[in-house]
Amino acid sequence: MAMSRREETSNPGSINAVLGRGSSFEGKLNFEGTVRIEGKFGGEIHTSDTLVIGEGAEVKAEIFAGTVIVSGGRVTGNIRAKTLIELEKEARVYGSLESPAVKIDRGVIFEGTCKMEKLDEPKLKPVASVEKA
Repeated sequence: MAMSRREETSNPGSINAVLGRGSSFEGKLNFEGTVRIEGKFGGEIHTSDTLVIGEGAEVKAEIFAGTVIVSGGRVTGNIRAKTLIELEKEARVYGSLESPAVKIDRGVIFEGTCKMEKLDEPKLKPVASVEKA
């Protein structure tokens, strides 16, 4: 579940970094812990931890994370999360979602595909069909 701004500021260790409103960055972002994006980001994001995309954020990226919470920004690109993808009330997401758990609140705009399965386990090979003689 996403933290409110009050919870984030009262627990300074909860967020490792913030790309604030009015900021923009292009490139490849790798991090540990929790990062919140409120500005503009373009490129790739890789983490085994948590990415929070805040209100007003504009993200055009391929995202690979443990948990992704989109709490009101706009994401264009695919999101792949090992644990959870959560789209909150005013989020706008255009791309594919892949995660074992997906939560979409009322009021979200989502255009794309959604695939729910564990990402850590290897996929089973199909059993060969037996032809009748």
